Amino acid sequence: MGHSQLEKQKTHERIVSLAARRLREEGLEGIGVADLMKEAGLTVGGFYKHFASRDELVAEAVQAAVEEQRRQMQERGIDPADIPLEDYAENYLSASHRDHCGEGCAYAALTADIARSGETVRTIATDGMRKNIETMTARMPQADAASARRNALIATCLMAGAVGLARVANDEELSDEILEAARGFMRELANGNGT
Repeated sequence: MGHSQLEKQKTHERIVSLAARRLREEGLEGIGVADLMKEAGLTVGGFYKHFASRDELVAEAVQAAVEEQRRQMQERGIDPADIPLEDYAENYLSASHRDHCGEGCAYAALTADIARSGETVRTIATDGMRKNIETMTARMPQADAASARRNALIATCLMAGAVGLARVANDEELSDEILEAARGFMRELANGNGT
């Protein structure tokens, strides 16, 4: 790959990464091309050197947001399935995750937006969800595959929903209570005492 192509690829990746963070912070409709490109230090005209449309950018940004945590772990040589359930839940259901949605889980930040988006974005999100559920299933203490998958589905829904609701609450005590209740349930599940 030539130098200019490599630079174009790096710029493209930087725009997508920035868009992925902004989407999680502001929602799928919350970012404009002009503001995004300005933040990236580029012109609006430069946008069309990288993307055919805003929809194409959104699809790539959702893909990046959905895959970000898995990719970062793999780059550090960590298989996400090897993270113990309780450790994963403690990190996911933390005040830090709640307070930094631009760096966190795309599902906790964008569930309603993704549900209302087009088929391309929903397919990307569904594929990522399948991977997450498979990884969560591998963390479950149940030996029985059907029980492990069922609990993985429950845990996935509980955790994304808990973080989302904790972000909604404008009462910090209630927000913390939501996260703690979910962490407690996940501790029980990790110890084989859940559903």
